[in-house]
Amino acid sequence: MSSALPGYEQAAALVAAYAARVAALRPFLAAERVALDAAQGRVLARPLNADQDQPPFARSTRDGFACRAAEASAHRFLKVAGATRAGAAPAGPLPKGAAWEIMTGAPVPGGADAVAMLEHVEAPGGKVRLLPPRKLAAGENIVAQGAQARAGDELLSAGTAISGAQIALAAACGWAELEVFRRPRVAILTTGDELVAVEAEPAPGQIRNSNAPMLAALVAAAGGEPWVLATAADNAEALDRALAEAAAADMLLISGGVSAGKFDLVEPALKRMGAALHFTGVRIQPGKPLVFGELTGRSGAKARRKARTVPFFGLPGNPVSSAVTFLLFGAPVLAALAGRLKGGPRFALARLARTTDRHGKPGLTRFLPAACTFGATAGEMPEVALVAWQGSGDLAALARSNCFLVIPEESARLKRGAMVRILLF
Repeated sequence: MSSALPGYEQAAALVAAYAARVAALRPFLAAERVALDAAQGRVLARPLNADQDQPPFARSTRDGFACRAAEASAHRFLKVAGATRAGAAPAGPLPKGAAWEIMTGAPVPGGADAVAMLEHVEAPGGKVRLLPPRKLAAGENIVAQGAQARAGDELLSAGTAISGAQIALAAACGWAELEVFRRPRVAILTTGDELVAVEAEPAPGQIRNSNAPMLAALVAAAGGEPWVLATAADNAEALDRALAEAAAADMLLISGGVSAGKFDLVEPALKRMGAALHFTGVRIQPGKPLVFGELTGRSGAKARRKARTVPFFGLPGNPVSSAVTFLLFGAPVLAALAGRLKGGPRFALARLARTTDRHGKPGLTRFLPAACTFGATAGEMPEVALVAWQGSGDLAALARSNCFLVIPEESARLKRGAMVRILLF
């Protein structure tokens, strides 16, 4: 049965191609303006341009003395003609044979072409001299006006995800508000008669619904607006009602009911909705029963109703499976819907801390809960080790992890010290 299913790379390529088609519609996405302090995690809807040169003046990168490099390198004493601190107006012109005391971030006086660092000079009684045999080069310890950008330059493209660095850049350019894409609304539908609310006391045979809040958190982190629907019971009528409601979303995540058991009713319900199925299963562990497709719905006023498609993922009900399949397949499509230039699974390389034996059936790419230590020593590779787990329902193991170790389907054993790939989350 597994051989008839796409492998991870094939399925990932199908999803990436779909996401690229969605991303091509970026210019038509709805946008809104938000205050800069509310822009974290949003996506730029139009380019951010420099309002002036960056930096707007030549500035010193060190505490020291602004001077002419050729004069300082002669190692003769130069008269200290003045001083400038950060925030002061530019001074100048610098007299010949003189230096100017300056602080980090302060504007360099006209005529100076270098800054001698404070620790590289001697400065007795209003004079300063560069200590031999040190030399200064023109431009040393100075960032020239406009070196980072010129007024009007595009600094960030539409589609850029906004975090602290982008917020700082926007602030430096005077952007108190940013135009961002509207967050795509992601419906989260959990299914199963065994599920009860988080605050409920489960009866024998019941479990609390952990997938809904987990997926909502993953969706929010990926740039979407989570819309958690009521849990659907394991019957055709309940699923039909839930799917009809969910069709109003921009994307749909269905958790549970996608395997081949007697009460796994999601795929038949999707077919009743006229869903187009792109694949129904992937050769991965956990997450093999994953379903990917599209629902066709309608939007707009009655006089202007037009067809729209809603991508959906039927995720396995076990929480580790749901997390893995969302990160691998759901996140890239959500990133495209959010208008991001780049989105998708985040992989990194690490060194394996312990030898691993085969886990699970052969012929499956495995994504197993793991913990990676990111060393602080220069040149030190991150080191990763599997977390002990009891299968794809083990939430405690998932909570102890910060990544998934990727074991290729052809690998029976990975030795300690091997270079391996990890999926970050």
